[in-house]
Amino acid sequence: MSGMDSTYVLIPGAWHGGWSWRPVAERLRAAGHRAVCLTLPGMGDGEDPSGIGLQDAVDHVVSEVERLGLTDVILVGHSWGGYPMAGAVHRLAGKVSQAVYYAAQIPVRGKSMLEDNPPEAAAMLRGLIDASPTRSIPPSLQFVQDIFMQDAGEEAQRLVAELLTPLPGNYFLDALDVPDAAELGIPALYILGEDDRALPRPGAEFAARLGLEPVMIPGTHEGLLTHPDEVAEAVLNGRV
Repeated sequence: MSGMDSTYVLIPGAWHGGWSWRPVAERLRAAGHRAVCLTLPGMGDGEDPSGIGLQDAVDHVVSEVERLGLTDVILVGHSWGGYPMAGAVHRLAGKVSQAVYYAAQIPVRGKSMLEDNPPEAAAMLRGLIDASPTRSIPPSLQFVQDIFMQDAGEEAQRLVAELLTPLPGNYFLDALDVPDAAELGIPALYILGEDDRALPRPGAEFAARLGLEPVMIPGTHEGLLTHPDEVAEAVLNGRV
C-alpha cells in the first residue's frame, strides 16, 4: 500500500488497553491516516477477566475490522498482541495488506505463550494464574520499573503501573494452530526497541520466525509511550 489514508488497527499487549497506542495513533492520524486503537476483552477498566480466552481476543479483532467495514488494513501488534494478531491475520487475510509487529511475540503453531517462555518464567506466571480467584495475572510496579520501561522516571512508571489491568490467564495458556503472516504471503515488518528487556526471547529470534530482520529504534518495551515519534516513523516508513 502506498499513499495516504491507510487504516491502522492497533492491538495492545498484555495488561494494556487501547490507551497505550494513543500517542502513536495521534501521530499516524497527523500523517493523514486512520488509526483504530483496540482494547481486548477483559482488559477494559473494571472488566472481569475470568473465563476469557485467546479466541475471544482474536474474535474481537476480527469483529471490529468487520464492524467498521475496513479493508486494506495494516494490523499492528505490540508484545503479546502478536498472538491475537496471528489469529486475526489468518481470518482477515483478504482484508490485511500488511502485518507490523512491534516488540511482539510471534507464536509457534500449536504452542501457547506460556509454553514458549523459558521454564522459570512460565512457572512463575502459572503460579500467579493458579493463585488468582479470577485466574488472571496482576500487573505490578516492579515489573514496569525493571522490565517494561526501565528508562523512564518513577512518576511515569507509577502512572503506567496504575493504568495496567489484570490479564486473563488464558491469554497466556491458550494456543493457536494457524499460519502466520509469512505463510499467508502478507508483507510483514518487525520493529524492536534497542533497550527492550521484556521479551522472553531475543527480538531478533521472534523476527526470524517471520523470515525478517528487526528494524531497530530507540526505547524500551514501552517505546510506544516513551518514544511515539520513533515508533510511528518506523511504522510509516515500513508501509508497502
